[in-house]
Amino acid sequence: MNWDLSGDRPIWLQLVEQLRLGIVTGAYQAGERLPSVRELAAEAAVNPNTMQRALTELEGSGLLYAQRTSGRFVTQDETLIREAGRQMAREETGRFLARMENLGFAGEEILQFVHHQVEQQSKGGSKNGSE
Repeated sequence: MNWDLSGDRPIWLQLVEQLRLGIVTGAYQAGERLPSVRELAAEAAVNPNTMQRALTELEGSGLLYAQRTSGRFVTQDETLIREAGRQMAREETGRFLARMENLGFAGEEILQFVHHQVEQQSKGGSKNGSE
């Protein structure tokens, strides 16, 4: 997994978000065994305690479960994984709307921008709206 951590927010929270994204996008498949805490921590270049905190949080949400002697696994509950993806989409949409409002756009005008961008992408056009 490609870890992208910054100093602007707690590292454990960023780890939770990135692991959740990995689960939702299928980088970690339903039922798959995760690498050990130490392996994940080394890969992300973080303290194992920080990684442990992130994994514990994901266990609390049900996206991961632990088997005493076998390690941690991604849930096999596809409905839970899809709902986690929907929640992430709602959060991302909220951030997008806040940024658009900060730029002075609102309501119908934002919808028009989005509609235009979707049309351009479906035609194979620019993905960044620079056309």
